[in-house]
Amino acid sequence: MTISRSARPLDLVVLNTFIHVIDKGGFTAAGKTLHIAQSTVSAHIKRLEETFGQPLLQQGQQRPSPTPAGERLLSHARQMLRQNSLAWQDVNEQRLDGVVRLGIPDDYLVYLPEALSEFEAKFPSVELVVHCGLSVDLVQKVKSGGLDLAITTRQPKSPGGEVLCREPTVWASAPGYDTQQRTPLPLAVSTDGVCIFRERAIAALDTAGIIWRIAYTSASLSGLSAAVRAGLAITAITPSMLNSGMRILGPSACLPELPATEIALHRSPGRPSEATRQLAHQLQVHIKERSKRINSTHAL
Repeated sequence: MTISRSARPLDLVVLNTFIHVIDKGGFTAAGKTLHIAQSTVSAHIKRLEETFGQPLLQQGQQRPSPTPAGERLLSHARQMLRQNSLAWQDVNEQRLDGVVRLGIPDDYLVYLPEALSEFEAKFPSVELVVHCGLSVDLVQKVKSGGLDLAITTRQPKSPGGEVLCREPTVWASAPGYDTQQRTPLPLAVSTDGVCIFRERAIAALDTAGIIWRIAYTSASLSGLSAAVRAGLAITAITPSMLNSGMRILGPSACLPELPATEIALHRSPGRPSEATRQLAHQLQVHIKERSKRINSTHAL
């Protein structure tokens, strides 16, 4: 292979913009996150492509995706920014390390990948261990010291924790199906005794005098969503958990309203490490901001 151009120093600010355009799914979203104008985002991408002399993003796509060259650059860019964080923390003697154990329900994986990715990029020496489980079990593990932090659905029988947000609970079905009109009403729910969504859905239907049946049971959101998308049942979830191929049932479905759902942060007893405090702060900010966006669309 012939080397046609000498290597040029790369601007970490521009690389950071490139990463955010891809991770956030667009120039506008990247600009909002970075607190810069969309025109500045465009200028950064143009400058980066001129540096390499080739396109780094696919043309004509609604959601930006990297070209083959862009994919190679993306991997290097993440490593460079990670090393930049390490250098900054080492020189300023602010480097964090250690292990942080976080518990989250499978249902809330939609909330957290972005926040966890940002945390690891900011504190690359911290070893993050994520454990998925039921909210009721996670609360107990935090109390016993088996986890440092846990994000859970706040349980009526296990209050505790810091409430980070409240989201509407909605009925969801699949477009193109009349599932919500069937009698008895088919439900997709989690296992009995471990899911607040199941309890609230059944209680609301009983109060409204609507006949129902359990058509599908699964311990995971992906399993429940699959049943709903196939038109086998409807389910009760928050808008954040809505997957593609699902829709929120409005007032015309004549289904009872459901109580709002509270998302809580639980901390292990004792003095937390600095890494644990930093992760807790990151989760607080991320979940509260996400909730504001959700609630602006779906009024409680």
